[in-house]
Amino acid sequence: MNDQSCDVLVIGAGIVGISTAHYLKKMSPGLDVTLVDSGPPMGLTSAQSGENYRNWWPHPIMTAFTNRSIELMEEIANETGNVINLTRRGYSLVTRSDNTDDLMEELARGYADAVEGSIRFHDRTSKELYFLSESADWRLAPSGVDVITDVDLIRNKFPSYDHTVCTLVHIRRAGSLSGQQLGQYMLERFRESGGKRIIGEVSEITASNGFRVRVGPHSELGAERVVNAAGPFVNEIAQMLGTQLPIKNTLQQKLAFEDKWGVIPRNMPFSIDLDSQLIDWSDEELELLGSAPELKWLTEKMPGAIHCRPDGGDQGRWIKMGWAFNDTPTDAIREPMLTPTFPEIVLRGASRLNPGLKKYQGRLFRSARHYGGYYTLTKENWPLVGEMEIENTFVVGALSGFGTMSACAAGELCASWVLGGEKPHYASALSFDRYNNQELMAEMNALSSKGIL
Repeated sequence: MNDQSCDVLVIGAGIVGISTAHYLKKMSPGLDVTLVDSGPPMGLTSAQSGENYRNWWPHPIMTAFTNRSIELMEEIANETGNVINLTRRGYSLVTRSDNTDDLMEELARGYADAVEGSIRFHDRTSKELYFLSESADWRLAPSGVDVITDVDLIRNKFPSYDHTVCTLVHIRRAGSLSGQQLGQYMLERFRESGGKRIIGEVSEITASNGFRVRVGPHSELGAERVVNAAGPFVNEIAQMLGTQLPIKNTLQQKLAFEDKWGVIPRNMPFSIDLDSQLIDWSDEELELLGSAPELKWLTEKMPGAIHCRPDGGDQGRWIKMGWAFNDTPTDAIREPMLTPTFPEIVLRGASRLNPGLKKYQGRLFRSARHYGGYYTLTKENWPLVGEMEIENTFVVGALSGFGTMSACAAGELCASWVLGGEKPHYASALSFDRYNNQELMAEMNALSSKGIL
């Protein structure tokens, strides 16, 4: 039996595990770090990323956490000539309601730690102060948030939107990136600094002079410390260590296809329809769906937060869309079963905000890509990064739909826990410590939104 040893074993080579391994070596170059996974790097959940980022959250802790990750991504973009294809057209949140008190309270709470004037309001008297950048360059975009209540301004700047939209919130520090390029960059830095990577499935972990970890049928690794970065399989690794995590998986799906008819402007931000809706089925379709018990739910009111964005840059032709309406817990498998009806569901839903998409209903091209992955999340939809209850074991997980955008900050934070170094102010709140903070938990449970997209 092959027998190796290391100081720290990181289990899981998704983008978060890669980031953790990278920052461990960056913060402690002499540390012996091994990264293990049963498949190729970023070959499972990370491969299904929507490749978006945002600092918009309903709580300042999550805003600070993702702001830090964006800072780190911007550093990488600067160092590499933007090999990660970082853009910053923002997130556009739209509603047809003029009663936006709850949304404004959420904005104020989420950006409570931002500088004064970060949230700017634009009505008929101030609309000239707002601009929609023609450039996707992240260095040229403003920070903060623009709230637009002038209907004419919305129609002028966002011509593809349905004309019933009357309030638009433009989150400026948000956009897209190449998750694969980001992961590859960190993996290369990890290798260059002496980090090791092995391929094999972890099947058993025992505590013995540290930890003995069985990898594949013939190998065993010794490790002083173990980091559980196994994505949707974090609880399987936790159980091997003799513990359990308060985490579930839900399967979320996405659709991407070539916009051959050019109905989505290439400079359109990542656009989110906040309003719930009844999907626009024909009378005949409604009758058919209503007669099938397993499909009847499609005739009922659907939640908001369906989203759509251009993909492939200003000269590209593809678009992506998603709708995280599934909240049914499920066990993770390597090749999840996708719902055949999802492409038409999400296309119908997205057509409400961008009516031009109706051209594609029932006419999607064969090249369209229907894909999906797991959102691994806690009840409050905050990540778990820090020490597990077993000594010298750590977790970095529950990053649901924000794994790519938060990978840098999550990896850096987990490395700080492993190394016992100085941690940011949000470290305790993103660890198991939060469950002992009754005031914080009450505050989180009272939030009307969990930031799930």
